[in-house]
Amino acid sequence: MLKATRPPEIIMLELIDTHKSYEDQPLLSGISFVVEAGETVCLLGASGSGKSTLLRIIAGLEQSESGQVLWNGKDLASVPTHQRNFGLVFQDYALFPHLTVTENVAFGLKMQNLPNDDIKLRITASLEQVNMSSFANRRVTDLSGGEQQRVALARALAPRPRLLMFDEPLGALDRTLRDHLLSELRVILHDSGVPAIYVTHDQEEAIAIADRIMLLHDGHIVQQGMPAEVFAHPASGWVANFLGLGNVIEGKWLGNGQVETKLGVIEVDCETEASKGEAVTLLIRPERVYLTEDGSGLKGRVADVLFQKNGFRVTLESGLYFYTADLLKVGERLTFTLVPECLG
Repeated sequence: MLKATRPPEIIMLELIDTHKSYEDQPLLSGISFVVEAGETVCLLGASGSGKSTLLRIIAGLEQSESGQVLWNGKDLASVPTHQRNFGLVFQDYALFPHLTVTENVAFGLKMQNLPNDDIKLRITASLEQVNMSSFANRRVTDLSGGEQQRVALARALAPRPRLLMFDEPLGALDRTLRDHLLSELRVILHDSGVPAIYVTHDQEEAIAIADRIMLLHDGHIVQQGMPAEVFAHPASGWVANFLGLGNVIEGKWLGNGQVETKLGVIEVDCETEASKGEAVTLLIRPERVYLTEDGSGLKGRVADVLFQKNGFRVTLESGLYFYTADLLKVGERLTFTLVPECLG
């Protein structure tokens, strides 16, 4: 009996060895990645890490110093921006304030010299996609931030782009509206089947929107994978810190499963290639810290207690933090055990 096999993925966009400097300092150092058909890839990194510059290079708005941008294997170096058929959505919406919703969505279509009937059909379809049909005749200045961002998305979708790119599109919105739009945007992208690159510095946005996350740091992609994989297996202390996964602690490998740290000697049950005396990096997730009542384990004194919606965040004088449902007092002495992870 023949077994069904998953069809091979189709690479739509490919960046090869992209380099870019800013003020004589390297900004992007040999960036290479692919975006597959129907995939939403999130470029996640701190401000100034080069995420937006990458988008501009892909769009043809900026030139790299070396490297290639390929679409279906074709080099785009000689293809001007307006002929690449890539849609861009920005944080500041970039809408025309003197035009209505319909006129804003129509602008790019008219630039393509499409017939009026086609323009009307595409406007109707794209506004329906973003649930803005009833706002068609409103001026964009009369809309809320979330509504304006929907119009910007409709304008990007209307020309039927072969790639969508988002540059911090929800950065100006409050958290509740941002979460709502994220869930809607993910559905719209999957329904449209258009591959997308989404740039953000917010890890919660990345989790909500991405099929695959790429972490950008010091000009390099330092880790990539599905969100669940990246959060479960951070490749370095920087990744763990940036994603807010817990306590990143440097220590010295003593051998026999022991690491000397500022907390004391910690027993570890993880693989490391470090030789005795070499530095190692540990991740101690807050949920893997356990208070003990018999006085056994590591010791510490409470430095700060902060109430959060799911309990209390307790920080010890050593800097170690964890969460508990119990209200502890500043200055209280604790004993605890923990389960660390070894990072690369």
